Amino acid sequence: MITASKKKRILIIEDDTHIAEGLKLNLLIQGYEVNLAADGLSGLYEYKTDQPDLVVLDIMLPGMDGLSVLKKIREENERIPILILSAKNASDDKVQGLAFGVDDYMTKPFNLEEFILRVERLLLRGAWSQTEKETESSRETYIFGENEICFSTLSAMCRGNEINLTELELRLLKLFIANRGEVLSRAEILENVWGYARSTSTRTVDNFIVRFRKYFELNPREPIYFKSLRSVGYVFDHD
Repeated sequence: MITASKKKRILIIEDDTHIAEGLKLNLLIQGYEVNLAADGLSGLYEYKTDQPDLVVLDIMLPGMDGLSVLKKIREENERIPILILSAKNASDDKVQGLAFGVDDYMTKPFNLEEFILRVERLLLRGAWSQTEKETESSRETYIFGENEICFSTLSAMCRGNEINLTELELRLLKLFIANRGEVLSRAEILENVWGYARSTSTRTVDNFIVRFRKYFELNPREPIYFKSLRSVGYVFDHD
């Protein structure tokens, strides 16, 4: 149970009253503060006024759909954890959610215990992110080859070109840097960066690696930093 002085605020944007109230009750029992919004526009308003620690977001919402809400939030805040909870389970919806910067994705119907655990994990990860943000002065940048990653500004200089990085890209880069020279399987990467179950498509990781190669490699077709091992995973290394 969370103590009163450390209560985290959770915003649930969900138009199904039964689901929203059920989630609120169970999260209150866990010691969280919970606010509800029944449509996209009011959800965006509540986000801006309440400044929650985590957002639980449905995709199919009246007025403004959930992906539009997600995009609007990410334009202002790359760090806040966002969990999509939706009846839409098509891979295209998940990929689009990832492209817009969602941290986790669950489909309805869902297991309540798993939902609570995912919420706890995202809030813990958010706390780590905040700690990193506050102490980043001890390690502002990471340099390899002609590339320089700036953690405090979520940006990178790649052969003289500046690139704005998303929070997910930065998390993945930090994972590779922390495990430099070690092979990471796609499942390990998904679990450590997204918290996804092993059943989640590993193409998610492949898409991010393609992006990194475009950013950081002189020749993306012949990578020297982000290398793949067929049927195993990826390894990041440099001299």
